[in-house]
Amino acid sequence: MSIVITGATGQLGRLVVEALLDLNVPAGQLVATGRDLAKLDDLADRGVQVRAIDYSDSASLREAFSGADKVLLVSGSEVGQRLPQHLNVIAAAKEAGVSLIAYTSIANADTTGMALAAEHQATEVALRESGMPFVLLRNGWYLENYTEQLGNFLQHGAVLGSAGEGRVSAASRADYAHAAAAVLLGDDQAGKVYELGGDTAFTLGELAESVTAATSQPVIYQQLPAEDYTQALVGAGVPEQFAQILADSDLGIARGDLLVTGGALQALIGRPSTPLSVAVQAAAEALSAAKA
Repeated sequence: MSIVITGATGQLGRLVVEALLDLNVPAGQLVATGRDLAKLDDLADRGVQVRAIDYSDSASLREAFSGADKVLLVSGSEVGQRLPQHLNVIAAAKEAGVSLIAYTSIANADTTGMALAAEHQATEVALRESGMPFVLLRNGWYLENYTEQLGNFLQHGAVLGSAGEGRVSAASRADYAHAAAAVLLGDDQAGKVYELGGDTAFTLGELAESVTAATSQPVIYQQLPAEDYTQALVGAGVPEQFAQILADSDLGIARGDLLVTGGALQALIGRPSTPLSVAVQAAAEALSAAKA
């Protein structure tokens, strides 16, 4: 069996490779792919096959997928360009005759109105129309979306947002990676749709409280109109188009678009998902160590 992991030079894809190795998949059965092979040198040293791909380069995809049994399509990072890139991946996987393609979509893709979901929704349609066996991993928000902003929260004493009292079911990248690994190794996965999110949803107000508890520095949640939040992000250096998407995503949280129930993530990984408090505490300790 050969399993190809796309985007293995990125954070999620890399963690999926590590999860599969942790589950004792022989390294030689794994194919880690990405644009910058230098980032995969250590995996190659451990026996993992590494191949260069670019989602916009169909020839590289066909070569990488040759002989593959299963492919994990980690959604592209270039918002606005992902659909044509994903179509290239799907076409190459179909040509290679893979038995299953797994796709990292977004939570509640069939009902959400978030702008960020549009390319995921179109990719899901393309998978259905391809006639290929596929499985959907509808990942919720990453805890890292918040913990990686810890320094900013502490600097300003506030978590800014437009999510109101909406609850978000976030989990760590490692949690989602282990879920993907479990699906890739499972039997009879074709046609399944997994809504994946953390066990305990939280509001951004509760996020602020968790930051305060972990750091002993007072941090509040400051609710802003979406337009004001967009401008705050732009002022912090976020490109305006992406700032608009982030603000729109907060409005989605307010509607419940990123609330996930059902426990599918815990069932796949065989343990509780990473709690918010644990993730924030770890980020606080890392930040403190970096300053020491």
